[in-house]
Amino acid sequence: MASSTPQNPKDMQGEGNYDAARKFDKEEAKFVKSGKVDAAAKAAREALDTPEGKDLEAARHAAARGEPFKKP
Repeated sequence: MASSTPQNPKDMQGEGNYDAARKFDKEEAKFVKSGKVDAAAKAAREALDTPEGKDLEAARHAAARGEPFKKP
């Protein structure tokens, strides 16, 4: 009987996409090391005070619930 475990661990795509997770982690670390986190956080906070702020907050809440955001 053949094993259902991939021979190459890079091919594993079970409970998530391991390749995508590694790429995300790498890009996130690169962004943190870039020193741009504080500026991006400030821009995000300021965006909440724009006309789109309510939509941004509603989208954040929808994402937390695992739902798509539908603009009214």
